[in-house]
Amino acid sequence: MTRLPLGELGEVEAAACAAHAVRAAAGIVLLPTETYYGLGADPSSAVAVARIRGLKGRPEEMPLSVLCAGWPQVEELVEVPERYRAALEASWPGPLTAILTARTSLPCADGCTLAVRIPGHLLLCAVLERCGPLTGTSANRHDAPPSTRADAALASLLGRPDLILDGGTTPGGLPSTLVDLSGARPQVLRKGSVRWLEQV
Repeated sequence: MTRLPLGELGEVEAAACAAHAVRAAAGIVLLPTETYYGLGADPSSAVAVARIRGLKGRPEEMPLSVLCAGWPQVEELVEVPERYRAALEASWPGPLTAILTARTSLPCADGCTLAVRIPGHLLLCAVLERCGPLTGTSANRHDAPPSTRADAALASLLGRPDLILDGGTTPGGLPSTLVDLSGARPQVLRKGSVRWLEQV
């Protein structure tokens, strides 16, 4: 298990190179977000997704969200209806997770939909830009509280990730807002730190 700092811009390149290698090997990255620590892996790898579920003790039927560096990565993964684009642009980067129609079926997804987010964490987005999208489920045992420190996250998990990107203590607070935009009308499935402001 490798541990690298991710608290300054100068640390991004080493963190991104390590994350890219771990992602390519179906490994798991413990990473900071703008709320809590998460578990990142290649969302298209069935092996990596299964490993994350094992680390969390998470039921197989529960999908995992995906963190993207920006709009190009988002639009490679999902279809974004034009009627929601303005509201998403106003919310991203930030703690809002949107469920949208997936362009391809992924092991982390729930059938034909995928939950995506552009996190409000500048250094993490820089890593994602270089290594590609990563899953973003919280780094804690299933049904346990999320962690704002890497060591607390490690203590909660049922195993060890391959790489720790240590960003110090994260802000915590409410989780990301979860809104389902895959149907005829938006549905807020989890209220979080941002309000869904649909502009239609």
